[in-house]
Amino acid sequence: MGRGRPRIPVLSADLIAREALALIDAEGAAAFSLSRLAERLGVKTASLYNHLDGRAEVIEGVRRRIVEEMDVSAFDTLPWPDALAAWARSYRDAFAAHPHAIDLLATTTISSPATLSMYEAVVAALARGGWPQERLVAALTSVESFLLGSALDLVAPPLMIDPAGHAPRVPVLAAALGSAVGGDKAGRAEEAFAAGLDALVRGLVAQLAEFRGE
Repeated sequence: MGRGRPRIPVLSADLIAREALALIDAEGAAAFSLSRLAERLGVKTASLYNHLDGRAEVIEGVRRRIVEEMDVSAFDTLPWPDALAAWARSYRDAFAAHPHAIDLLATTTISSPATLSMYEAVVAALARGGWPQERLVAALTSVESFLLGSALDLVAPPLMIDPAGHAPRVPVLAAALGSAVGGDKAGRAEEAFAAGLDALVRGLVAQLAEFRGE
């Protein structure tokens, strides 16, 4: 008689990263630990070290899985402003699908080859477009900060700013909220993202023109 299928899949670095991301998605970054991950996988914590060096490498595996959901292909074919906008949308969508991972990944050093390759594609396209080398990181960081905030906005409560009972103290804010374009939360978040991304890209184009004395 055959031995049948094992109770759990054979461990691998990819499986560990996948289950770590699933744990973070389900329970939040605060719930993530190697012992909790091992429990989820049905193994002892020491077994994880046969495939990864430790917590930092697991986190980089989580980062890699999210980065793999992003698309940098537009940098090969489109002018940098259009390519940046296309990449930005895929970046926002990838983190919107895993919002609990943002806190964890934003506080750990980036070292995974997949993530570094993504950033290389972005800054290389900016450099080809004429951006000075000393301005590349600032441009990248400004875009990424906006994208992470936009990802969090997609999963924010439907009523994020509530001036109820305080309208007389914040009349301009209350009026603005009252006249904001309607629709569901996702629709409003998408409109804000589109407007913000357009302003950001236009601003970067204008900055580059200034740097070049145009």
